[in-house]
Amino acid sequence: MLDVANPHNCVHCPLQERRGLRRLDEAQTQYINRIKTGELLVDRGETVLAEEASATHLFTVLDGVLIRFHSLEDGRRQIVNFMFPGDLVGLQAAFDDPSTHSVEAVTPARLCVFDRSAFIELIKDNPRLGYDVTWLAAKEETALENHIVSLGQRSARERVIFLAVWLIDRAQATGVAGEGNKLALPITQSQIADMLGLSLVHTNRTIRALHNEGLVHWGQKEICVPDMNSAADLVGIIRSDDSDRPFI
Repeated sequence: MLDVANPHNCVHCPLQERRGLRRLDEAQTQYINRIKTGELLVDRGETVLAEEASATHLFTVLDGVLIRFHSLEDGRRQIVNFMFPGDLVGLQAAFDDPSTHSVEAVTPARLCVFDRSAFIELIKDNPRLGYDVTWLAAKEETALENHIVSLGQRSARERVIFLAVWLIDRAQATGVAGEGNKLALPITQSQIADMLGLSLVHTNRTIRALHNEGLVHWGQKEICVPDMNSAADLVGIIRSDDSDRPFI
């Protein structure tokens, strides 16, 4: 990770112009600019938060995509979520406890850095921003519920379709995905297996079958779901609405 010598002034925050995110007003912008401590540049594969470490900071994703995962003693891991621009990283662990998960960059990423202690003041002095933090936590819980349903009830085919639709939908909602329901994201089949609770062989076989059916095209560097609405209906996923997401 590399500390950014000249971080953005929040007035010029790149998230302010990103589609799908709600612009902060002037007072909120000035307040956040006062409590941020800097920015980090993270390369693909670098760790932002380490499991069992006592983290002192929270991060907002300015650019890039990250994964949150939990590791087992034998080296296996369960990816529990993906994080996109505007998401708050580190909120999921209790403030005074060691982190229960790790966060790793899937793509090169830029992060805004905050001291954890600043959020006590934020919630007290800025009720609207405090509400937004709560909203972000609630959305994270909703995403986790959907992933748990996939792990417990969906077939391998349905799991892969669900994950592809969910990723593209989240990316489109924050202006990350391109035209034609395509998302440039270098996810390995091993990472897909770690998210979906499948073996690597089963994951490979399922991805090839979906490609042949024309439902999901999942390459090494890009995901494409030609018909998002039909695929979403097939696995029962409710796509994002048009409301703008808050960010801190």
